Amino acid sequence: MKPDADKQMLRLLFWETTIKCNLSCAHCRRVEDDEQVITDMSTEQSKAMIDQLADVGRKQGFMPILVFSGGEPLCRGDLFEVIEYAGRKGLILALATNGTLIDEKVAKKVKQSGLQRVSISLDGATSEVHNKLRQQQGSFEAATQGINNLRDNEVPFQINVTMTKYNADQLEEIYELAKSLGSVALHIFMLVPVGCGRQFKEDDMLSAAEYEKMMLKIADLDAQGQIQVKVTCGPHYERVIRESGLAEKRSKPMPRSGHPAMSGHPGGVAKTTKGCLAGLGVIFVGHQGDVFPCGYLPINCGNVTTQTIEEIWCQSEDLAKMRDTGKLEGKCGVCGYKEVCGGCRARAYAATGNYMAEEPFCEYIPKKMKAEN
Repeated sequence: MKPDADKQMLRLLFWETTIKCNLSCAHCRRVEDDEQVITDMSTEQSKAMIDQLADVGRKQGFMPILVFSGGEPLCRGDLFEVIEYAGRKGLILALATNGTLIDEKVAKKVKQSGLQRVSISLDGATSEVHNKLRQQQGSFEAATQGINNLRDNEVPFQINVTMTKYNADQLEEIYELAKSLGSVALHIFMLVPVGCGRQFKEDDMLSAAEYEKMMLKIADLDAQGQIQVKVTCGPHYERVIRESGLAEKRSKPMPRSGHPAMSGHPGGVAKTTKGCLAGLGVIFVGHQGDVFPCGYLPINCGNVTTQTIEEIWCQSEDLAKMRDTGKLEGKCGVCGYKEVCGGCRARAYAATGNYMAEEPFCEYIPKKMKAEN
């Protein structure tokens, strides 16, 4: 890899294995329908991409985490063939699923496949809330049964939840549910209004002030140390926990978390030190092979069927720009926390069409701006 890329190690690749899904969640990033499944990368193309990723891992000295996502990855017929191939290449493997298709047979295949972690999405502590967001009756019950099947087969799993006004008042209940189910971690995703999520009205989304309060609640839960808690797409969490004095009390990876390189899940590793990792340690590969800085930022940086991952990672002008905090605009550009936060580039893009604009869901006023006023 090029010397100037050495400081930007590729730690995590999310792969949209298929566009197909058995649910139609209100906040999903997916905009295409199941009919587009014919454009999913073939088995051969998928294995070629895995070869590329393993090559990057060998050159940088450690293997990235490869997250099999979707759509719903369990809707892909050759999924376990591809997972086993990736395992033979030495990659660290995780599966992100809605959990509804994990019966006893699938749970056993997951156990045997070499996956180190499975993340299950639960968007409420009750079926009423979860099913409303997932837009399918019985999805909560099916997901929790899937979790039980994983636990019975001793597969490490985590709970993912996307925070909106619909479920914000259930945060503590979701935390307790994750503990009671035996989850090794709880990952809290702050909604990014892209894809189907654009249908959320402003009144349905947390305001900047509510985001701030939510971050403090999450920090308090994390400080309990009973289960690992991680925030995704909420980069200002780094500032909040430092200002609140809770940074030193953040949770550590649990002993039963699976592979030692995992520090939470599919969404981060131990060396993660910056809030927004879009293009900086993380990339997203769509079901047709297009590469994006993250799953919520529709800036096409290349395609793995015509370029290598290494070429895209090292040569993309958009990725290089996102890595340069000196190019951040608005209050993000003058913020003293920009090296550990950086603002959500996807949320900035959704609000303004400019991915280097300031984070629109942050109420913090940088000290430099206060001084000027």
